[in-house]
Parts: sequence; C-alpha cells; structure tokens
Amino acid sequence: MTESQPESFPSVPLLALDTLWFQVAGTVCNLRCTHCFIACSPHNHSHAMLTLETVRRYLKEAEELGVREYYFTGGEPFMNREMLPILEETLQLGPATVLTNGLLLDPRRCAKLKALERSSEYSLDVRISVDGWGPGDHDRIRGMGTFNRAMMGVRRLWEAGLNPVLTVTELAEGVASPSGRERFMEQLRCVGISKPRLKVLSLFRMGAEERRERGYQPWERLEPGTTVDPEKLQCGSGRMVTSQGVYVCPILIDFPTARMGQTLRETLRPFQLAYPACYTCHVLGVTCRT
Repeated sequence: MTESQPESFPSVPLLALDTLWFQVAGTVCNLRCTHCFIACSPHNHSHAMLTLETVRRYLKEAEELGVREYYFTGGEPFMNREMLPILEETLQLGPATVLTNGLLLDPRRCAKLKALERSSEYSLDVRISVDGWGPGDHDRIRGMGTFNRAMMGVRRLWEAGLNPVLTVTELAEGVASPSGRERFMEQLRCVGISKPRLKVLSLFRMGAEERRERGYQPWERLEPGTTVDPEKLQCGSGRMVTSQGVYVCPILIDFPTARMGQTLRETLRPFQLAYPACYTCHVLGVTCRT
C-alpha cells in the first residue's frame, strides 16, 4: 500500500450506516485455508474474540444510528462460546447473517439457531463456505475431510428448518459462469434442498492467498481521479467491529490505517480507497453482503 500521497486516491462517503459487521471470532479459526485473505488459523490472535458485552455496547450504538442488518464473521464464529446469546440479542434489532465453514454445525446447534429465528420477527441467515464441487477441490484448500463435513452442516441446517446460503470463491474454476452456478444449485438439490441459494465471491490477493498464488500487482489499484459509486461499494454503507476498534470493512482489518475509530460515531466520515483490495471491490463490484 502507498502511504505517501493519500490525497491522490478516490474517497467514498458514508451514505448511511446500514450494515454492521462483527469480527466475532477475531482471527481464530479451526481451519487454515490457503486462500484466506486474513490468514485466519487456530494460532492467529491478531484480533481477539468479541464478548457479548462488547457486542451489546455496539448494538446499542447501532440501533441509535439506524443500522438495518448485522453480519458475523471470523475466523470461525461458532468458536465463540457466546455466539448464540449474541445472535439472540442481535435478532431483537434486525436481520442477522453468520458466515461459517460449517464444521461446527451439529444437530443441537442447528436446532438452537432455528429456535432463535422462530422467536424473532427478523431473518437469520447462515452462509457456509465451500471451494469446489467436491473434496478434490475443497479439501486441498481447507483440509482433508472438510468438504463432506461442510455439506453435512448444510444438510443439518436444512433439516432444522433453515435454508443456508452456499458461498464459493472464484477459486473454483468456472463457478461464476451460468453452467458453474447451475452445477452448484443441482448439488444442493441432490442433498434435499428444494430452494438452493448460492453466492459467488471474488478472491482477494492478500493474506494466505498472497502466499498461495500471488499478491496484487502494482497496477492493481485505483488511479487518481477514478469515479466511484458509493452505492455499489460496501464502505459506502457499512463498517466492521473488531476487538481493536471499528474498521472500514471486513477485508481490511489487517491494515492499521483502515481502523477508523473506537466507536461507530467516530467512523461516520469518508474513506480513501488507498488499498489494492479496493481495486477488486470497485472493478468487480464485490459485496460481502448476502
């Protein structure tokens, strides 16, 4: 990242704080995926898990500021022992989404998630990440046996009455094509899901992915004077809470200069797109929302 002339990068105003993310498990994960843009792992403690009390404090501020929806990620969110109470309180305020690798979704936890959704007027979504149509692709990225365990999590959620979203990166060759998408849809139908849901995400060439294949090239950044549309960029309507404060988005929590404040109110200002990952979001129209 270039720090010498930050004024040369385009700036995105915060139109409204509609979406609030929580790095609820910090950077701790039960997997060590070779394409993870934060390089989460069982031993990465650069960001700590959030406590219920911390989340509660930000939820109060979020309610006052008119936040409409909430997302929880990590690391692996269900490694946080307070994840269910956190969701229970969040669902009193708005819809919630949890991003998970699916390995910790046993029948008991899935039943509790359904009970939380049933008791709320707001929706609860669970997104399970996969990296290919089978173990051959997925397991070389996430570890031996993880594909079948993830798909078991998909089935358990469905059996509990929740319709999970399957999230796949473009590391799976052809996934973004119509035939690639349909192949995933058919795979979900084969495990009994009558209304399959799929989200395709672009790769961010940072963290573990930088070591797996390559990092960003010098030309992969926004040029001075680039016109950006804040309505199409997540940083135009969202922020990310971590144990170290509030960052601009889920992608940039490893960059200290992307930290915008300790409270949500301190972050209600424009953000300069000075990072290579901003190029990916702008050019490909990436959004982490469901």
